[in-house]
Amino acid sequence: MLKKSISIFLLFVFLCANTEAHQLLKLPLLVKHYIDHKKQNETISPVDFLVNHYVLADDGDGNTPEDMQLPFKSDTTCNNITSIGFLPFTNFQLALKPVSTVYKFYNTHSADFISSAYLSSIWQPPKFC
Repeated sequence: MLKKSISIFLLFVFLCANTEAHQLLKLPLLVKHYIDHKKQNETISPVDFLVNHYVLADDGDGNTPEDMQLPFKSDTTCNNITSIGFLPFTNFQLALKPVSTVYKFYNTHSADFISSAYLSSIWQPPKFC
């Protein structure tokens, strides 16, 4: 259970840091702002409120700084750039030129080389004749 909770927490931190998901944390401000508008105008519906604040350029209530604190109203500095390129699938042939390779063998040990098999014989159990 602890691993699952930690995984969910780390996923939440990642999403809030790298996407605009942190804007969802501002939803209580949206509800509070709607309640304030509802006190001023009893006939305003939630849809009218959202249209006034998100579709129209200016809702005419004169509280633009408060409006800019609503979720998804202001651009934050999210430094995530994703670039996806799609290429059309076409048949193509790759022309490969044969490469000639010259192999040279070098003797890397000297004449007094001792085999590792000989060195491992020291670790054999004693033998009785």
